[in-house]
Amino acid sequence: MTAEPETARAPVAAPARGRRPRPHSPRRAGWTPWLYLAPALAVLGALLVYPIYQLGLISFLEYTQAQVSGGEPTSFQGLANYTALFSDSQFWSVLFATVVFAAACVVTTLAVGCALAVLLTRVRALPRLALMLAALGAWATPAITGSTVWMFLFDPDFGPVNRVLGLGDHSWTYGRYSAFLLVLLEVVWCSFPFVMVTVYAGIRAIPGEVLEAAALDGASQWRIWRAVMVPMLRPILTVVTIQSVIWDFKVFTQIYVMTNGGGIAGQNLVLNVYAYQKAFASSQYSLGSAIGVVMLLILLAATLVYLRLLRRQGEEL
Repeated sequence: MTAEPETARAPVAAPARGRRPRPHSPRRAGWTPWLYLAPALAVLGALLVYPIYQLGLISFLEYTQAQVSGGEPTSFQGLANYTALFSDSQFWSVLFATVVFAAACVVTTLAVGCALAVLLTRVRALPRLALMLAALGAWATPAITGSTVWMFLFDPDFGPVNRVLGLGDHSWTYGRYSAFLLVLLEVVWCSFPFVMVTVYAGIRAIPGEVLEAAALDGASQWRIWRAVMVPMLRPILTVVTIQSVIWDFKVFTQIYVMTNGGGIAGQNLVLNVYAYQKAFASSQYSLGSAIGVVMLLILLAATLVYLRLLRRQGEEL
């Protein structure tokens, strides 16, 4: 018997020698975003941490014009400044006026911005471009410039608004509510473009088939907005609402310029202007710093709510 020939086998290549890539450790991957954020955090820390520390420190001291001019070191007062602030009835009335004014500004800004965002989806390219440019121009206008322009428009002697409406020499800044209304209109004028552009971008991201199906089912435009668009735009509406609350709660320039520092007998004061008057007009820097700390805590709470909502929306996505 002849032996069967052995089957030729291909030589097995030896594994290449070298260093195997090590998998990324979860701990190292968790630190990577913070390394990228480190420069920005360093800049923000240098610009914010020290001023906030000084603000809080002065609120616990007796700090007046004498100390600003290089007088003796101030004495520690503990919570005396906060006690005096919270026992002042004017502070609570100003806080209430600030909350109501900010809420009115936020609601009006959202209503105007959302309405114009829907209008942008209904008009042709040229009117859309004109409206966008006009809105961005209002948004880019400095607050003090816009306030001065609005003061001229509603001036009792030379303003065109009184002439068109036939109001004669009516002064809009004399009455408390008319002055607040005038400031509200200016705040909305310079704030609605952000809401309009953001909501318009969200509407453009909605699939057209969804809107067409709702229209074919016989839904009106208001019904489509309320039942279809609003649920799909809820994350965007949440963001613009929280940011509008933060911006409108700390309005200063418009109130100070248009009401000449807070109105007649302080009838148009908000917290920012109230803190300015206490700190610089009355030289009560400790009390003004305490008002600043209270505002900081209120805005910090609103910011934490904003960040929590963003995190929840990110998890849902």
